[in-house]
Amino acid sequence: MERFLLYLDDLDDLYGMFGLIGERLRRLAFALIIYLVLGTGALAGIWLALRHPPIALATAIVLFVTLLYRAVTSPSGTPAQNWRVETGGKTR
Repeated sequence: MERFLLYLDDLDDLYGMFGLIGERLRRLAFALIIYLVLGTGALAGIWLALRHPPIALATAIVLFVTLLYRAVTSPSGTPAQNWRVETGGKTR
């Protein structure tokens, strides 16, 4: 009976290993997609700046104002202070 339970434990470990590999592949795929979207956005911004500078300037100002608004309306404190609040002040 003990041997059978060890066999089931090994099968569980094997299943977990495949799950961890799948998680790494999923994170890699998301990272690649994010980098492709960021690269495409940067290239589109460069193209817009070269093709239509006034529209590019207006777009940049709108994005900048959006970032300022988000900075003003976000919770106060630096990210390190927020991390301490969320973890109860525990250090890593």
